[in-house]
Amino acid sequence: MWLYPAIPHIASAAARSYYRVTVAGGRVPAEGPALLVGNHNNSLIDPALVVIAADRPMRFLAKAPLFVHPMIGWFIKGVGSVPVYRVQDDPTKVGQNADTFRDAFAALAQGDALGIFPEGISHTGSQLVPLKTGAARIALGAAARIGGAFPIVPIGLVIPDRETYRSEAHIIIGTPCAWDDLARRGVDDAEAVRELTARIDEAMRTVTLNLEDWQDAPIVHAAEAVWRAEVGATADPAAALDRLQRITGALRALRVRQDDRWREIAVALQAHVRMLTRFGLTPQEVRDQVPVRRAMRWTVARLPLVIALPVSLVAAVVFWVPTLITTGIADAMTRRDGMDAFATHRVLVGALTFLLWGLLVAVGTGWQFGVAWGGLALAAQPPLGMAALAVGDRTRMAWEAVRAFVRTRRLGSQVIELRERQRALARALQALYDEAVDRHATPSPGGMPSAE
Repeated sequence: MWLYPAIPHIASAAARSYYRVTVAGGRVPAEGPALLVGNHNNSLIDPALVVIAADRPMRFLAKAPLFVHPMIGWFIKGVGSVPVYRVQDDPTKVGQNADTFRDAFAALAQGDALGIFPEGISHTGSQLVPLKTGAARIALGAAARIGGAFPIVPIGLVIPDRETYRSEAHIIIGTPCAWDDLARRGVDDAEAVRELTARIDEAMRTVTLNLEDWQDAPIVHAAEAVWRAEVGATADPAAALDRLQRITGALRALRVRQDDRWREIAVALQAHVRMLTRFGLTPQEVRDQVPVRRAMRWTVARLPLVIALPVSLVAAVVFWVPTLITTGIADAMTRRDGMDAFATHRVLVGALTFLLWGLLVAVGTGWQFGVAWGGLALAAQPPLGMAALAVGDRTRMAWEAVRAFVRTRRLGSQVIELRERQRALARALQALYDEAVDRHATPSPGGMPSAE
């Protein structure tokens, strides 16, 4: 466990080097035993995101083959992971899971945070797969040693576009499960295991988006974007997920009743999105009409970005070769292993490639100009890369804002027509949601405001 104390720093560097990460919702206890349960759609990136949520060192249950993986086996062992022996990996070793449970109980009993992905597999499905009972059994077994319940915290990992570099990755920290009534019943109580597994499943569904089919995703996300823009709702990831869940619930209710109104709204949404794409606008940009004076103040405040642009240009030249190598190798590995490992391969291959490239540049510089210059080249590359990421993100967002301002001014009356269409769509979505609420229980706290 020689790497255990450094886990938060390693996880943050790995995940944030590829995604723009946001954390929303509650908080994970800063100390004491805690079992973190997350959805699993992004291979080894998911543990890194869960560690960011925890903001503390923690251990994970990991499938046994990772411990002998030629690239990352040393790391899996070094951070104190606990091996899990799955039937699909090697049926002859499943009996060793008794040791797995013993180690997990001990980790929690000594106050560690432990992470587990109860689905048991990393997958690209549009919803949670049925949970295994391992998380519940670990919790009940540890509770017997601790003397009672401890926090079981659901962590939702929402990555709308896993294939795009510097896209958003949202971490939603949910409310811990209530299971005090089960904690003393023990791991051998099959009914307690089933009940706790069901509660963990329910808790995880509050922080994840579960679609019937991935084909629904573009429509659901478009509906949320239109709705958010027109009601002026916050873009906080937890609030956005809540809206997506409500829209998905309304869609599911209409399908159950074989109601065609959703299809009509879906067609109208698709037409609206096509028009927005044609003009290069988003629903929020259609709603916002920025006065020229405010736009000028905004522009002046971002002039320092122009001075910082050479940093990005230098980084692009220095890191062009390793970027090409990383992309080629990582994408070939993804075609072999599946899309759930896309970002994982980019990060792992990139870490190795950029490390070797940095050493090569330092050696070459030292050979040509002396040891001191070689050491400087080695030391300068990491901060250069981090600065380039920061400048690149801010420059891209600034350019998108400028482009939207210019386009809305140029389009004139067409933007007004788009806004009217968008308002009508928001009203239709509000009506569907209100009807879904009326047919079921009382609306959850913080119901959607009117789109009027």
